Amino acid sequence: MTEIRVREPAIEHKLASYGDVEFSRYLRRAFLASSGYDRKDLERPLVGIADTSSDYNPCHRQMPELLAAVKRGVLEAGGLPFAFPTASLAESFMTPTSMPYRNLLAMETEELIRAQPMDAIVMLGGCDKTVPAQLMAAASADTPGLLVVTGPMLTGTWRGERLGACTDCRRFWSSHRAGELSASDVEAIQDSICPTAGTCMVMGTASTMACVTEALGLMLLGGAAAPAATGARLAHAAASGRRAVELARDGLRPSDVLSRAAFINAITVLSAISGSTNAVIHLLAIARRAGVDLALDDFDQVARRVPLLVDCKPAGSLYLEDFHRAGGMPVLLKALEPLLDTSVRRVDGMTLAEALRDASPPQPWQQCIRTLDDPLGPAQTLAVLHGSLAPDGAIIKAAAASPALMRHRGPALVFESPEDAARRLNDNRLQVTPEHVLVLRNAGPAAAGMPEAGSLPIPIRLAERGVKDMVRVSDARMSGTAYGTVVLHCSPEAARGGPLALVRDGDLIELDVQGRRLDLLVPPDELAPRRQEYRPPDPPARGWRRLHFEHVQQAHLGADLDFLSGG
Repeated sequence: MTEIRVREPAIEHKLASYGDVEFSRYLRRAFLASSGYDRKDLERPLVGIADTSSDYNPCHRQMPELLAAVKRGVLEAGGLPFAFPTASLAESFMTPTSMPYRNLLAMETEELIRAQPMDAIVMLGGCDKTVPAQLMAAASADTPGLLVVTGPMLTGTWRGERLGACTDCRRFWSSHRAGELSASDVEAIQDSICPTAGTCMVMGTASTMACVTEALGLMLLGGAAAPAATGARLAHAAASGRRAVELARDGLRPSDVLSRAAFINAITVLSAISGSTNAVIHLLAIARRAGVDLALDDFDQVARRVPLLVDCKPAGSLYLEDFHRAGGMPVLLKALEPLLDTSVRRVDGMTLAEALRDASPPQPWQQCIRTLDDPLGPAQTLAVLHGSLAPDGAIIKAAAASPALMRHRGPALVFESPEDAARRLNDNRLQVTPEHVLVLRNAGPAAAGMPEAGSLPIPIRLAERGVKDMVRVSDARMSGTAYGTVVLHCSPEAARGGPLALVRDGDLIELDVQGRRLDLLVPPDELAPRRQEYRPPDPPARGWRRLHFEHVQQAHLGADLDFLSGG
């Protein structure tokens, strides 16, 4: 016989401490009565809803509508929805970058889940760092729950050409810097490229993390790709609200879902979509929160066997609405089924095999999702590099790089910070050739919060001559919408004494993607005095940035805070 659990109402849990438990209950119910809740309401399963609405986050413009749909689903299933706000991390609205605030949002969300009474949690996110922060919080708090994302924008047009933020933003801006587009052209594009609410409609970080969340199993099947403006997005939100009530009753927790096999499945999907390199650092952080043994080299091993199956920019030519119309993640997972561990449990209560039982493989009428027998591109869309310039690892998005530069030896041109790079790269007097390796340092997790500065623009004097790509190396990140032969996440970072701190102009650097090497070709006896001369940067004066500087881990560990990382 199935054991029937007697559930004490969540409203009786996590009481404020007044030294008198009965007074705490009495006072809580008194304030709830002021909001119109009666005893019958408070007997229902209580579902918390983490709301990341913000006027500073245009990607989340329709979040109130999404929140209403989740609440509807909770009420339909007999639950009681309680929404609460958290910080909202808008990628283009935070200085110097949203990345250090990922850890702040993860900590805030975890603490609010722990501090407030709830039987289950639905987390509403979307823009790049909100979803990984919420996944990190889910892994740490381990309360039954799931994620819902805002979904991508629909595409815009300019002069008859489809546009998608932000890969096309970068392409047109590069053309403008090279003198190929006028200021009025750029202004017209600016007004057309983000036509609706939602996240970037290419396979940038937001869309990548949505797909990865669905692959991990903490999102209902089919939730990653439906555009923000569609009824399908609202229907998924309502279904998630209903499922949250069931989770409150059956007690399935993130720890039941976040196994090592689930993470390997997620990396398999990351490789098949040629997703954002940011997902590497986020998955490492989430895995460490979940107590799962996952390392940088796992990404390389998986990438070696998984071909590119999804035709979305920046590695392809299409957009997320095309991916959604082609069937989205259920169809992709079906195509990848031979490479997946289908015994993993999902938040819907099924194994992946059960969830995919009725899913269709890619159909011939569409070209966005390919099969393993007919991939869009070869395996190794992502590569992990090691060598004397990155002892703990670095990464490159090989699918977005130039084949002719995948093996390259050239002299270094060093930039001390993103600000130094911005100033000098726009100077026509800069002495630089296409063979140079552009090196950016002091842009890692501790030094600068790890901004998306790694995809350095081509120096203006070369851009005007038609140069489209160069080898670039840094301890920074790059946007998932970016492209080029860009080596990222060099670990340890320069500010922690990594070899990047010792590079000087003219030093030879060798990149060998096929050999998985990144080397500084300078003899050790020449580097020794440089190391003696090196002085680390001063920490920020105060606040979160000071705390982050003192406790953030390196990129190959997920750039989480040392006192939050670990299962």
